[in-house]
Amino acid sequence: MRQHLQRHVADRFSQKLRFFKGLVSQPKTVGAIVPTSIYMARRMASVANPASGLPVLELGPGTGVVTRALLRRGIAPENLVAVEYSPEFCRHIRKELPAVKLIRGDAFSLDETLGALRTTRFDCVISGIPLLNFPVETRVRLLEDVLGRIPKGRPFLQFSYGPNSPIPAGRGQYSVTRFGIEIRNIPPAQMWMYRRTG
Repeated sequence: MRQHLQRHVADRFSQKLRFFKGLVSQPKTVGAIVPTSIYMARRMASVANPASGLPVLELGPGTGVVTRALLRRGIAPENLVAVEYSPEFCRHIRKELPAVKLIRGDAFSLDETLGALRTTRFDCVISGIPLLNFPVETRVRLLEDVLGRIPKGRPFLQFSYGPNSPIPAGRGQYSVTRFGIEIRNIPPAQMWMYRRTG
């Protein structure tokens, strides 16, 4: 029991160290001061439907907390496509989760980043990208892009530390719903769900 606890503490420390390395090397692409909590990761993963037969697209997996929650949810690793910009986080995920389809690239240029997978339909999209670091027009373009890659009615789920939706309503054919707030995250974060309406 003691060895298990020591290993858990060591793993958590190692994860936080990698997170801070990513924060220092790519400050604009990391939007938090510590990795996402397991509680929020579980809630975000809950929107994925393993029975759909479609892969899930994760944007900005960081240290892979949500990625692991998606795997525990029942998404097969070969059905999980993760797009990460940070080389540091990519090295970590490739080492820890080698079966996941990890692509190093820019989520704001998905056709180019996804390459041969650019025409793939996804069950849903889950994002940890720090959208508040980018102009509103860029955020809306990303949303419109990803909503075109999932069936109508399926969600694009984004978390944010701001009080309002990082992608405002009324800029396109999509709805905005607050999915919830996770106070056990540091800092507390809100989750926002977007769906195609047109």
